[in-house]
Amino acid sequence: MNKALHRIQQGMHHDPFDVLGWHQQPSGDWLFRVFMPAAERVGLTNGGTLTRVEGSDLFELRSPEKITQHPLLRWQDKAGGAWHQTISSYTFTPQIGELDLYLLAAGRHHHAWHVLGSRLCMVDGIAGCQFAVWAPGGQRISVVGDFNQWDGRSYPMRSRGESGIWELFVPGLQAGLAYKYEILGPGGQLTIKADPYAQQAFIRPETTSCIPFASQHAWQDSDWLAQRARFDWQHQPISVYELHVGSWRRHPDGRFYTWAELAASLIPYVRDLGYTHIELLPIAEHPLDESWGYQVSGYYAPTARYGSPDDLRAFVDACHQADLGVILDWVPAHFPKDDFGLARFIGEPLYEHADPRRGEHQDWGTLIFDYGRNEVRNFLLANALYWLDEFHIDGLRVDAVASMIYLDYSRKAGEWVPNQYGGRENLEAIAFLRELNSVVHGRFAGVLTIAEESTAWPMVSRPVELGGLGFSMKWNMGWMNDNLVYIEEDPVHRKYHHDQLTFSQIYAYTENFVLPLSHDEVVHLKGSMLDKMPGDYWQKFANLRLFYAWQYAHPGKKLLFMGCEFGQWNEWSDRGELDWSLCQFPIHDGVQRLVRDLNRLYCTQPAMHQYDFESRGFAWIDCHDSDQSVLSLMRKSDTEQVIVLLNFTPVPRHVYRIGVPQGGVYTEMLNTDSAYYGGSNSGNAGELYSEALPWMGYAQSLVLTLPPLAAIYLKLKTE
Repeated sequence: MNKALHRIQQGMHHDPFDVLGWHQQPSGDWLFRVFMPAAERVGLTNGGTLTRVEGSDLFELRSPEKITQHPLLRWQDKAGGAWHQTISSYTFTPQIGELDLYLLAAGRHHHAWHVLGSRLCMVDGIAGCQFAVWAPGGQRISVVGDFNQWDGRSYPMRSRGESGIWELFVPGLQAGLAYKYEILGPGGQLTIKADPYAQQAFIRPETTSCIPFASQHAWQDSDWLAQRARFDWQHQPISVYELHVGSWRRHPDGRFYTWAELAASLIPYVRDLGYTHIELLPIAEHPLDESWGYQVSGYYAPTARYGSPDDLRAFVDACHQADLGVILDWVPAHFPKDDFGLARFIGEPLYEHADPRRGEHQDWGTLIFDYGRNEVRNFLLANALYWLDEFHIDGLRVDAVASMIYLDYSRKAGEWVPNQYGGRENLEAIAFLRELNSVVHGRFAGVLTIAEESTAWPMVSRPVELGGLGFSMKWNMGWMNDNLVYIEEDPVHRKYHHDQLTFSQIYAYTENFVLPLSHDEVVHLKGSMLDKMPGDYWQKFANLRLFYAWQYAHPGKKLLFMGCEFGQWNEWSDRGELDWSLCQFPIHDGVQRLVRDLNRLYCTQPAMHQYDFESRGFAWIDCHDSDQSVLSLMRKSDTEQVIVLLNFTPVPRHVYRIGVPQGGVYTEMLNTDSAYYGGSNSGNAGELYSEALPWMGYAQSLVLTLPPLAAIYLKLKTE
């Protein structure tokens, strides 16, 4: 047995096509060779018999001519003696074109999932599965699975040279089969890895990839997509219900709801509350429930926890038909170290930066993508487009942007490496984010990109061509932090912290802001939103209702995490469902009613949303009444105003005068102290008539009652 055959037998040959398949000999005859470790005997269905190469699992047939390009083989297995039929993978030509290879290497293949990963297809009229993986430097890459007893010698792949791509077409394979890649790395390291581009995976604790079923879903959301393309999101209401799919509801035995069950229960619930969008915590495949999806192992595989990829498509479709947008939490900042995943993919760093000072988050125990590699950027960019294209997702909330753009993020001196100019900015990550936003907005009109960015980095939500990062919007972490600190103060001390309410107006229009009260604020011993509130039982609920009214009065789009809408007492846990039993109690139901009415007002009153991102949509009436902890303001549109007053103390303010821009009759649109919401029913029943008494710079003024720990919304009566 010569050296090449020995290397095939040992699973060491880098180019199996050089040995296997059809090869014309110097004599003009043809040699057909297969390697089949599980076979006892191999023959052709037309009667020819292959001869075993002595001391090996190689079988050969010599013929004066090539019988057929793809001979059908009959083989008897060693174990049970049963006979099977197959076609060799090594008679097929390369299936990935030169243009694909070029675009992948350049980092500009926007449909990379059509090329890499596994997909059922027909080649030369023969059905099978095409596999392709990027693994530069590998000595040998093989497809392994139940179909070859996980023997890495059976299906070694074809190397496509300097591209680092390996591919193989395997005839006869069906959807639903498990597989991985066995990788003999450049240093001789042998690893078995899940497919980075796998579009299906098996539910944990399994870590195997799954040959995906072709989608059978027939989309019915063309009207929604056409409307989305014209969506003037800057001047329209956006109110987001954020949820973790696995813990919104559970079956009594602890099983997750499926996507179909969620469509039947979640969609009408969220629509009834008046939200415009659902935001899903990450739903790409992940091994650990407790990570909430933020430690992704299968970027292209919707998690199997809730159903198939088509089940997810049907859920999104149902949302769209109910006029609900779907935003996906997306995690391009880091990935876990699990040995079956991306970490040290070829036995050494590939997807992560090799230098741990740039390639590892010490705090999180995760690895950082190497944004300087074209193929890694392509992996992430194509992944974003994959969710938008294949699942009609309406927006991506990009997690942990600050950790991407700063080289010294959560690092001490000496633990990070400056960029080429000596600065702390991660230039490669910044370039990636700009490219991401440019491509997404260029290809999907109306799709939103939203940055979770917690620093003062400028122009996060400004166009790339103006020097910005190009996001549609940015979470306003400053507003969230300042205002939560304020509302947790005992009301008797709030007058000393009044600036925490007003400070956000200094920067409120420097970005397109979302005001988030997210999952991060109700975990890790931070307490639930209700439990954060100071005071006795009644005051806690009153404070919570007041705080929500302040969130909706403040410029910016809105986001609230599940369970907060009815005042859950316990902080959120991913191990069960929300405490839905609380909704039977009137005071919790009152909070839910308030959220519903706040959404209704926000969405139907142009003054509350038309200029969420512009100073002309907001004006203080009086922001200086710190002694009484009262704010009065106006939200404005082109045609109307809504006046909002907020009393952050439990003391009712009677005969409280404010200036108003127009004389006339005002009505109380909303009062968070209404008994309907669980309040004490103090307020301004009936109509309020302005007086021609100048006040606070206005020619007219109103005298009214401010309920305790409450907000009221007023509007000029036009009839």
